[in-house]
Amino acid sequence: MKYAARLIDLTKHYHLGGDVVVKALRGVSLDIPEGEFLAIMGSSGSGKSTMLNLMGALDRPTSGSYLLAGNDVSQMDDSELSAIRNKLIGFIFQSFNLIPQYTVLENILLPLQYRTSREPIGDMDEAKAMELAQMVGLGDRLDHKPFQLSGGQQQRVAIARALVNDPQIIMADEPTGNLDSATGEEIMRLLNELNEQGRTIIMVTHEPEVAAQTKSQIYMKDGVIAGTGIFPGHAAV
Repeated sequence: MKYAARLIDLTKHYHLGGDVVVKALRGVSLDIPEGEFLAIMGSSGSGKSTMLNLMGALDRPTSGSYLLAGNDVSQMDDSELSAIRNKLIGFIFQSFNLIPQYTVLENILLPLQYRTSREPIGDMDEAKAMELAQMVGLGDRLDHKPFQLSGGQQQRVAIARALVNDPQIIMADEPTGNLDSATGEEIMRLLNELNEQGRTIIMVTHEPEVAAQTKSQIYMKDGVIAGTGIFPGHAAV
């Protein structure tokens, strides 16, 4: 079996000054197969966002190993982490994180400005971005700015942006958290379509009804995996 990600006794400690240490992750081991759609659940402070940041190569663990598509990223420096993020991962955030002065097309193209080849954005890149905009239902909104879009439309731009580098893995942090239930359902349908096409999706959510639409779920508590499946009684507010 091929794995998109493997966590081996992963820990993350934050030193807040003096003798104060927050142990956000306390030895997490987890294998995520390619093509998985995993929901990470847990209350605030459970370690789920820390875990997503580590899996997204946005941070380094205190100890343990992390293999991303077979690459040990645990000890990579900043430039190496940036390169592997840009190559393998697409990110979707709860707050969309769009550039307000950029158009839909420009926002989708943004990750290409940071590719390791430093190749300038060309006609083929723009054609791909327009195709992605069409795929998420925004082909007629290419010149719109974020303030001219609904929340659901902004999240669709974010999904298209996450796909522009053709990543193997999509990391989604509360992708439906700022959306009404109907729009959230639309976004989940789109994510499931992407998963059916073969992409691995790792998603943090506190909503059991959202987690129920994924292939598997884990529940975090006090920096460890407390169980698998959906725990409706422990959903965060």
